[in-house]
Amino acid sequence: MRVGVVFPQTELGGDVGAVRAYGQRVEELGFTHLLAYDHVVGADPTIHVGWNGPYDIRTTFHEPLVMFGFLAGITHSLELVTGVIILPQRQTALVAKQAAEVDLLSGGRLRLGVGIGWNAVEYEALGEDFSTRGKRSAEQIDLLRRLWTEQTVTFDGTFDKVTGAGLAPLPIQRPIPIWIGAASAPGYRRAGRLADGWFPMMEPGPRLDEALAEIERGATEAGRDPATIGMEARVTWKGDGDAVAHQIAAWAKVGASHLSVNTMGAGLATVDEHLDVLAKVAESL
Repeated sequence: MRVGVVFPQTELGGDVGAVRAYGQRVEELGFTHLLAYDHVVGADPTIHVGWNGPYDIRTTFHEPLVMFGFLAGITHSLELVTGVIILPQRQTALVAKQAAEVDLLSGGRLRLGVGIGWNAVEYEALGEDFSTRGKRSAEQIDLLRRLWTEQTVTFDGTFDKVTGAGLAPLPIQRPIPIWIGAASAPGYRRAGRLADGWFPMMEPGPRLDEALAEIERGATEAGRDPATIGMEARVTWKGDGDAVAHQIAAWAKVGASHLSVNTMGAGLATVDEHLDVLAKVAESL
């Protein structure tokens, strides 16, 4: 099982020095990948009365693909993972171009995690339809892979149209691995049909078993081997190293291929405090 970290961007603000220090240090500690969340804009709770989302206009988010372009130049082996890009609220060809560029700059170290999101405020701000996001995502994944592997693409879909156009240069990884974040049966089946891997949003137990069954169903219907679909778990540091070690072992037991350690929400005030915790986790591993 490959063990990485969740970049704590909601707690590090816009400090570029913290981004540099964090990326270089987690690589030195032996973590295999760095995962970053994605939110383009936050909602203003004074305007959106009753807003109960976990993020708002005060919550800091670096744009993942831009940040990965920076990290590509100051790290050497660290895999860069979006966990997840909200794909349907973005232009497909532009995502393909940005991802291809990060992949080139990093020497083939990008893994593109995608999802459909939950924030209608963002969709409105980016000019996309919130109600069709699931169907659009499936079509986008097909188009992304074609843009990454074909010199010229003609595509006439429900949501995207490309006529005799292509990216140059193409990415090193052809196609770039696409992993799906999902929290519903249709999303799990979509991952089974289309994804190289998926991000569970629950702990090992009955809900995970149900999700895995849906992924297997989707894979089987698409003629794919479910065993080839990776699974990236997430554990959160809450001040107890033994508890984290137990959770990591539990995920290894149920077959997770990847895992990320999240240190947000633990009362850590500086990048050094986050890194000190990760040093303890690395030592225990």
